[in-house]
Amino acid sequence: MAEHTTIQVSRQARDQLAQVAKERGMTLGQFVEQLASEQPTAAQIAERVAADRQVVRDVIGLDISDEEFEKAPDVLGNINRIAAEKVRMARGAAAA
Repeated sequence: MAEHTTIQVSRQARDQLAQVAKERGMTLGQFVEQLASEQPTAAQIAERVAADRQVVRDVIGLDISDEEFEKAPDVLGNINRIAAEKVRMARGAAAA
């Protein structure tokens, strides 16, 4: 059985979280546990980045340094930007 503890928050925060939990069919404790499990720590993020970079290295067969990764363009960000622009253009054309 898991050990439990107390977290002190304002009543407003507690009430807000309790309402959201109720709407999702959860207890407040279950909801806080879910929130905590969805928030990676800095160490977990660094671990994921390192693993993702290793996959890229393995797939393309090149030994790319972390410094080279840092200098590389934000490909996903650029794809998202281009897609958003295309959606705006399509909506503009549909409205005309």
